[in-house]
Parts: sequence; C-alpha cells; structure tokens
Amino acid sequence: MTPSHPWLLLGLAIAAEVLGTSCLRLSTGMTRPGPTLLVLASYAVAMVLMARVVLVLPLGLTYAIWSGLGIVATVTVGVLAYGQIPTAGQLVGLALIVAGVVIVNLNGPA
Repeated sequence: MTPSHPWLLLGLAIAAEVLGTSCLRLSTGMTRPGPTLLVLASYAVAMVLMARVVLVLPLGLTYAIWSGLGIVATVTVGVLAYGQIPTAGQLVGLALIVAGVVIVNLNGPA
C-alpha cells in the first residue's frame, strides 16, 4: 500500500460510515428493507476499509480522524437533510472535537 493510499481508504471509510449513519433514520428502526440494507452495507464497507487502514496508519490516529470527521460530517448531514440545527453548546463541542483531531495530527504518529 502506498503512503497516500491509506488516507484515501480512510476518507472512503468515513464517507461510508456517515452514509450508513445518515440512513439510520430512514430505516425507521431497521423496519424498512431498502434503507436497512444500505445501513448494513455501508457499515460493512466502512469496517473493511478501516481494517485495511489500520495495517498502515497508527490505530489511535486513525480512530481520532475517523471519529472526529465522522461526527462533524454526520452533524452536517443532520442539518442539511433533516433540519436538525445544533445548539450553541453543541457547536462548541464540535469545535473542540475538530481541535482535538487537529492537535492529534500535528503531533505526528504515535
């Protein structure tokens, strides 16, 4: 795997996880087959990609990026697709998550 390849896979894994999470609401508690299959398939793709990424990148770094960017992307989908507007306190929390991801990345590999 080339040095830049795991970063691409990580981005795709985050996108797959955000897609799956975003479709949870559409699945109506996993009772609608189409959205439920999309949720399960998206999570499966995300896990397979993450399993490949952690062979190259440090686990802690990978998970910090995965969770931080995934949370921000999922909140963005919530705002755009479902009209769920975060409170001021929630926005501060999101900013702290992003700051944490940046700090982890600026301090190099574990």
